[in-house]
Amino acid sequence: MTTQEQLHQWHELAQQLRVDSIRATTIAGSGHPTSSMSPADLMAILLSKYLSYDFDNPHNPHNDRLIFSKGHAAPLLYSMYKAAGVISDDELLDLRHFGSRLEGHPTPALPWVDVATGSLGQGLPIGVGIALAGKYLDQLPYHTWVLLGDSETAEGSVWEAFDHAAHYTLDNLIAIIDVNRLGQRGQTELGWNTQAYAKRAMAFGWQAIEVDGHNLTEIDQAFSAALTVNDRPTVIIARTKKGKGVASLEDLGGWHGKALKPEDEQQAIAELGGERQIKIQVDKPEAQGQPATIGNVQPLQLLTYNKGADVATRRAYGDALVALGAAQPNVIVLDAEVSNSTYAEDFAEAYPERYFEMYIAEQQMVAAAVGLQVRGYKPFASTFAAFLTRAYDFVRMAAISRANIKLVGSHAGVSIGQDGPSQMALEDLAAFRAVWSSTVLYPSDANQTAKLVAQMCDRNGIVYLRTTREKTPVIYGYEEEFPIGGSKIIHSSDRDQATVIGAGITLHEAIKAYDRLKNEGITVRVIDAYSVKPIDVQTLHQAARDTKGNLVVVEDHWIEGGLGAAVLDAFAGTSNTPIYDGPQLRLIKLAVRDMPGSGTPEELLHAAKIDADAIVEAVKMQVRQPVGIRA
Repeated sequence: MTTQEQLHQWHELAQQLRVDSIRATTIAGSGHPTSSMSPADLMAILLSKYLSYDFDNPHNPHNDRLIFSKGHAAPLLYSMYKAAGVISDDELLDLRHFGSRLEGHPTPALPWVDVATGSLGQGLPIGVGIALAGKYLDQLPYHTWVLLGDSETAEGSVWEAFDHAAHYTLDNLIAIIDVNRLGQRGQTELGWNTQAYAKRAMAFGWQAIEVDGHNLTEIDQAFSAALTVNDRPTVIIARTKKGKGVASLEDLGGWHGKALKPEDEQQAIAELGGERQIKIQVDKPEAQGQPATIGNVQPLQLLTYNKGADVATRRAYGDALVALGAAQPNVIVLDAEVSNSTYAEDFAEAYPERYFEMYIAEQQMVAAAVGLQVRGYKPFASTFAAFLTRAYDFVRMAAISRANIKLVGSHAGVSIGQDGPSQMALEDLAAFRAVWSSTVLYPSDANQTAKLVAQMCDRNGIVYLRTTREKTPVIYGYEEEFPIGGSKIIHSSDRDQATVIGAGITLHEAIKAYDRLKNEGITVRVIDAYSVKPIDVQTLHQAARDTKGNLVVVEDHWIEGGLGAAVLDAFAGTSNTPIYDGPQLRLIKLAVRDMPGSGTPEELLHAAKIDADAIVEAVKMQVRQPVGIRA
């Protein structure tokens, strides 16, 4: 094929992608046709010449990866799938309809979509995770391509990705910025100043290539240059026009997120040269060996702890990570520069080739975990629980991606002591409970922590473990089991007058309260609700029946959304919850209500009224008052 013939083929394919983006969004009555039209030339050449991908086998380890960080350009991506012959024209025109795989923004409902996008600023950080897997773990020559919109480069997470990609010399990562100048409400921050983008990228250590995003020869040369660099990531900064090819749309504001009216569709399609049915044979990757094996699977040998010893659950987390590292070669650990506090540093010392330091960049840490799991790895990402809130949007989107990641937050609650409220996670249980299909765990001792960390490894979805800064007594033997969705009854009798429910640090306060109440002739049931989500509904229902509905829930967390809310939800009738058929529920929630300050853990637990003193007082109030519901 001559150069002119090649250029003509690319032009025709790009026009087809534009036409199909218009057709799909018009029949849907919504979507982003103009945002899909600006990078069509870039994607036509990528699909035709540079992308190595086996559409028949999306899990082929040699496949390149393509992420549309610019998720609102989904019509363009779906039009590419049509051109590749993997979706039909009928399915393309089912865009955004109920039950369609072609959702408004890409999700893994389609097997060729690795991660959900649409919340801007996330595709490149996730691409860093996939590129880390390719270069350091798989050790295979595939590339990760990421299409970004220019507006999303205002997100700090994008520059966290630029920083970390250069730090790890990810020469297998290629970013493409579609600089079409127009955002949702007007011009972007930098407009068409592609030089400013290039200077910023180069300052971070990237190779930056500026091109006319509609000049096919320049695009071809830029892609070729990106594949030859071997010491840094590459960004292609392409000046484009939104709505390219249609006079009534091109480079005009007010069209973001708007579909054409049916009466305007045919005129626009005619300007683009009409409908086409071009099919592209996308090059499949050459098989060049299998992913590097890091070791063989071994039996898991968790460290055990003697009952009565004082061990912080964060310490037990670090020990369990090392044991998992020995047993499973696909366990990967990331941390946000607090590994000496989370004890992830033990894994880093034992398995440095499987540890990635994300520094103080929690968004990038969670995003990298999402990228790593795309390639089948089992990432554990840890930091102070309070700082995971900075990455919450990435956690939310990870759930939409059906990602399997394990998150660990240490230094939770007022019990951390003198550091003060800026370091105290008091929202984390509520936040992670609210994530779709998540698992939330809060162990109270070291043996329990080890067993739960082991279960996290193979559990699907977003799994969050909360650990405690302070050392706490080991109350369980190493032979005990702690199934997710279960609980432990610490004390129980047929004379129990109330049930006290705690987890983590407050369970130990509940045990202290039990002893004091017993000395005063009041017996209570004590439940360790280590599995906050899913919570042990049956045990809670039985306890309420046995103790006349008297429940006291105590937690080192704000009163909203945490363990107390989880317990109450266990009694709310849903299609998945057994109907509670016991006495009227009389529940007291002990939780943090006022802004804490600095102090010792004991002082702060007492001031927050979540210590043994507060539990004793709450139980006495319950057993003395015959009626009423308090929360």
